[in-house]
Amino acid sequence: MSKSPGTARRFAVAAALTACCVTGCSGGTARSGHPDERPSASAHASAPASAGVPDSTGNQDPAHYAPQVIKHAREAGVSPRLMMAILYNEDYKPHDPAFERSWQKIKPDSAFGIANMHKAAFDQTKQGRPFAHRDWQDLPGDPDLAITAEAWFLHDLAAQLPAHWAGSYTKDQLLALGYNAGGGNMAAFARGATPGSTAGSYLDRLKENWDKAGKAVARAG
Repeated sequence: MSKSPGTARRFAVAAALTACCVTGCSGGTARSGHPDERPSASAHASAPASAGVPDSTGNQDPAHYAPQVIKHAREAGVSPRLMMAILYNEDYKPHDPAFERSWQKIKPDSAFGIANMHKAAFDQTKQGRPFAHRDWQDLPGDPDLAITAEAWFLHDLAAQLPAHWAGSYTKDQLLALGYNAGGGNMAAFARGATPGSTAGSYLDRLKENWDKAGKAVARAG
């Protein structure tokens, strides 16, 4: 059976990333991650279908998810533009459920879903929330759940921010750094610590994606 150009591209990227990992890829962000359990068939069968799925050409532009971003950003009281910019930042690998699950077998501490969330972060974020019954293993096949978790994780990070901070960071920039490096590091950056190369690169990409994220949200709003 022939594959669409988008599908072929994802498989090519998957093969390249897999080869990289086998030969010693260090990848990943500074967020905590822990080995997880093998996925269950029931978890996938029960995951609800979501709007904004990639189109038939394999296009996975995060702008497709702008309606969900706006909805869940409002629910969590965070910036939809920030959420969209983070989705663009996290769009460095194919968010194909089969690929993500195959990648996890090679790199057990990898992140799941279009917002690239690790198991520890998801399990902490879902406590007391309407999606508390959901499992981290549901993220690859459910973009809406991934966006919901992203929104509430940012909400929780915002609660950890001090009233005042050193440097010229905006609130959204600190939250993005927290999304990438964790709440403890975010607090250190707020006190004046200098981000390392990984966090600094993440912030640079956020700035590059900021205008694009704003336009995507404006079109959907």
